[in-house]
Amino acid sequence: MQGAPATTAASMRALSAKARTGTRLQVTGAWHRRGGQGSIFAFTTNPHMANRSVPERLELLNRWLESELAFRDYTLRPASSDASFRRYFRVVHDGASFIVMDAPPDREDSRPFVRVAKRLFDAGLNAPEVIDEDLARGFLLLSDLGSSPYLGALNEASVERLYGDALGALAGIQACDCAGLPPYDRDLLLREMGLFREWLVGKHLGITLDAARHAMLDAAFDLLADNALAQPQVFVHRDYHSRNLMVTPRNNPGILDFQDAVCGPVTYDLVSLLRDCYIAWPRARVEDWALGYQELALQTGILREEHEDPARFLLWFDLMGVQRHLKASGIFARLNHRDGKPGYLGDIPRTLGYITGLRDRHPVLAPLCTFVEDEVLVRLPEPSG
Repeated sequence: MQGAPATTAASMRALSAKARTGTRLQVTGAWHRRGGQGSIFAFTTNPHMANRSVPERLELLNRWLESELAFRDYTLRPASSDASFRRYFRVVHDGASFIVMDAPPDREDSRPFVRVAKRLFDAGLNAPEVIDEDLARGFLLLSDLGSSPYLGALNEASVERLYGDALGALAGIQACDCAGLPPYDRDLLLREMGLFREWLVGKHLGITLDAARHAMLDAAFDLLADNALAQPQVFVHRDYHSRNLMVTPRNNPGILDFQDAVCGPVTYDLVSLLRDCYIAWPRARVEDWALGYQELALQTGILREEHEDPARFLLWFDLMGVQRHLKASGIFARLNHRDGKPGYLGDIPRTLGYITGLRDRHPVLAPLCTFVEDEVLVRLPEPSG
């Protein structure tokens, strides 16, 4: 972790018990002013945030920190935002650093985050500890996993070590009991792939599909859903990739953005990590990592003896990736048009490139691959990065 040291839950409770004194943090528009001392620091919000009441939310957050947690003489700075309406702030108080999640309750339900965080944390995984919560107002105080995402740290010198850690953590996730999590059922799988048709093909590219193309997509979606449902069902993080994994000095990686966890296919998180929408690696290398994980899963009991066939495992992996990448490309287009967040559009060509790269290996995908290559990718710019 960078910056101030983290703190344990016990020390956090001790901090919260102190009487509140000192100055409070005032918020004026897009600026913070430290009352009584006159120091001002810039605060930049996402200009495309659908939540228009940013100053009001910040004022409410400051009141929560002071009245409920007894924070005093603290600093509050933006940490990150994500593809939802959640925002994250880093707050430093008495030399300890925390993360505050701001999730407006009319936009985001924070209860799944709290439940899944506890399950992962209790399993020994490096998920943030939920130190305090106010679900009615949409605030969580979390332990700080630092500010070094995998995406900025991955290179030829680091990739084997970082992915080794991430694959080990994935085995820990998949060893968790997924009872009580929503099922990754056919309806959800098909709805996700429908985002590709609705938001990327229709809304973003303006392509009008005839009956034959609709039928082709329907057949491909059914095939991909069948593949997902045929796999062993495990605890699925559902967004396990380089932007949601943090490089940490101990118990690497830190694991974020897990609130949409489901009980689903064993290869889903694996392909999310290894065929990442934000960074690509050679196919032979990816397949070697995937088969290495299959062996780990067999050794740890995640997979059973009847799942030993590497060819079948790679088939599961390849087709699962197609499902995920159709979904992701549709989400990226929706983020642009519905939420005013165009920053993901440049990742669509890379994401869809994973699909077209499977044409020769899996002839059953040829109609879909041809459509993606000849009618979708030709209308998009070259991959970013």
